[in-house]
Formats: sequence, C-alpha cells, structure tokens
Amino acid sequence: MSHKFLSGTAAVALLIGLSAAAPARADETPAHPMIGPVMFSGHVEAGTNLNPDDPENNTNFGQLFTDRSNSFRMNQLMLTAEKDLNPAATSLDWGFKAQLLYGTDARITHYFGVWDHATNSPYQFDITELNGQVHLPEFFSGGVDVKAGMYSTPIGYEVIDATGNFFYTHSYIFNYGIPLKHTGVQTVSHINSMFDVWAGVDSGVNAWLPTRGGDNNGSPALLAGLGVNNPIPNLTILALAHLGPENGYVKGNSFTYRNGAGVAQDPNHHARQIYDIVTSYKVNDQLTVANEINYIRDDLFRASAEGAAFYGIYAWNDQLSFGARAEVFRDDQGFFVSTPLASTAFVNVQRALSPASVLSNGKATYSELTLGVNYKPALPKTPLNAGLTIRPEFRWDHSWGMNPGAHAFDASATSTGTKDDQFLFSIDGIISF
Repeated sequence: MSHKFLSGTAAVALLIGLSAAAPARADETPAHPMIGPVMFSGHVEAGTNLNPDDPENNTNFGQLFTDRSNSFRMNQLMLTAEKDLNPAATSLDWGFKAQLLYGTDARITHYFGVWDHATNSPYQFDITELNGQVHLPEFFSGGVDVKAGMYSTPIGYEVIDATGNFFYTHSYIFNYGIPLKHTGVQTVSHINSMFDVWAGVDSGVNAWLPTRGGDNNGSPALLAGLGVNNPIPNLTILALAHLGPENGYVKGNSFTYRNGAGVAQDPNHHARQIYDIVTSYKVNDQLTVANEINYIRDDLFRASAEGAAFYGIYAWNDQLSFGARAEVFRDDQGFFVSTPLASTAFVNVQRALSPASVLSNGKATYSELTLGVNYKPALPKTPLNAGLTIRPEFRWDHSWGMNPGAHAFDASATSTGTKDDQFLFSIDGIISF
C-alpha cells in the first residue's frame, strides 16, 4: 500500500478523533458576532479523498475542488462580513457582503485577472464576493432587490461556501454545468408572495471587469429567470438562464478563435447558453428532497452537455443527518468535463491560455452516486462560538459511451485512464466561527 494512501488514512483518523474528543453541550451555538448591523463569520474546511486505485498522476478525474487523491488539503479558510437585506422591509433598506477565500478551492473560483496568476501554489487567495445591495419598496408588492459588484452565481443547487453544502465532493453539474461567480448587476423583483422575477447583466462566467484581462471577450452576458415559492407548501422552484459569449483570445484589440474548420471566428458573436432548474421540497421536519436539471451549450465550439441530479437529506436529530446524491451528466462532445493537472490550469483553460495542463477524456456519459453523513458534535462554549461538522462520504463514479478502448478513471502517469469506475472514500471537517 502506498505512502500517499496511508497518509490520507491518517488524515481520516485525525478528523474522526476531533469529533470523538468533543465534549457535549446542551445549548445551541449563539449567533455570529455583530458590530452594529454587520455580522462577522468564518470557517475552516479541510479534508481528504481516499482513492484505492492510487492513480499515478494523483488525480480524481471528473472533479475540480476535490481533484487530488490520497492527500490532505485545506480547501477553504473563508472570512465574511455582511449586512443582510431585511426580507420583510417595507421601506428602503441596504446591505453588503465581503467574503475572502484562502485555500485550494481558490484555484477554481478565481475571477479573471483577480489574483488568478499570483502564484503557482495550490494554496491561493480569492475574493468570493464584494458587493452592495439595496431593497427598493417599489414597483411590486414585495419590492425589488438589487445587487451590484462581485457575487456568487444564484444558479444551481450547490454553492462555493462549504457550509452551504451537504457533501464534500461536488456534482458534475456544479463543476461543469454552471458558472461560479459574476461581476455585474442582479435584480430580483418580488411580484407577489409566490413569484420572483430574476434579471441581470454581467461580464460573463467567472469574469471580472472587461479591462486589464478581467474578461476573455468584449461582450456582456445576461441572466434571467423565475422563482416560484410555495405553489404547494414547502416547495420552491428556481429556473435561471445565463446567456453570453465566454470564449476568446485577446490579441491587441481583436478577439479571434479558430473553430474546427480553421476559420477565424469572433467569440463575441457566439454565446454560451446555460439553463438550470432547481426544485426543492421539504417533505417534513426531517426529510428534504431536491432535484436539479441542467443544460449547457457553447455555440462557438458547437458543444453541449446535459445532466440531472437528485438529492435526499434526512435529519435524524440536531447532530446527525444522512444524505444521498444520484446524478447523470452527458458531455456530448467531450468539451466540458476535465480535471486540472496544475494549479493554474483551470483558469488558463477558461482564458484560452496555454499550456492547458488538464486531463480530458472525450465525449462520455458520467454517473455518480454519493452517500454521506453530517455529524455535528456539541462543542464547549468558546468566545468564537465555534461549531464543528464532520462529513464522511462514499462516492462511486462510472463512465460509458466513450471511444472504444478509452477509459476515464485511474489515470496513468501518461494521463491515460485505465478504468470506467472510480470509488472514493472522502471526509472533511468544517470548523465554523
């Protein structure tokens, strides 16, 4: 058995030991510290992914944030200062959110041109959010909420912030089917208690300002959609679309890219279309189920992908919950699914820089089944009001429909896969404060 696998196993024992050593406490963790109306919070997340195949290139194919096999990493140290809008406000209200990230997740979450080439280390800094918000009690019965600046995408079921997800690993849809962040203006019009209309304009997928390399093309993108709240009790539906150019080389003042026919193309005239529907239903106080349906198409490369994911989460009690995720994701031309082999690889691919340094395997259909537990042991009361969540999980990935003789998983040192299945035993811990 390899040293890498043994070191990953030791990391699992450490995380389990943290939970076992925690003494019990009856009271709930108080709210985060406040200064006036501003709330301050943070968390540290670290974990490991045990891959029994021990791939020669140390890569769990099909994943971005948990791509390294049998190694212990701090994924997130996240600090947040925010003032939320009052959802019941009947007059003008304001808010903001500032959120900084340090860790290995920042390799993937960068805005273009914002610290994305500051270092080749796997541990990097990133600004996750930096925006202002205002509630306007006008136009509709519930008013209009406006957000401007840098913000995480509202698209999708899973989120960047680890405390907002049940599982340690992410879905294919989150990795490859939706944006992560935007820079722009986003509005939510609360038509009535049931319907919200979403609309926004931004510089694109993971793009900053279109100056100084903040965008890889010269055109904006649009976001639009509809939220439906409680058409039946405890059911919510959010259907969002994001449309805009997302490709391009920057050469002087011209944007060109060559398509498969070798003809120069202007990426500003070719959109990437993203459509996503999330349905969530709270069956009772213990059981919540959710479903996400996703379709993405890149018109410049004539590439498309589609997927569906189902979630079931059962809260046994305040400390212990069980969850399952089942997903199918089809990469029709092999354009979307890839795994970075270097710390700047993911950003380089998005910005059309070379070398790509990514592992891809052509067109295929991928499925994954993930079973997990969230354990929140009671902790002694501290000045930071710390909380601990331990998230062990088992994940099985399978691929089929590829070219004969091609395999996605257990990549060799030459980046050639040898298997159609991948099994991961993963665990992380989140200390929140």
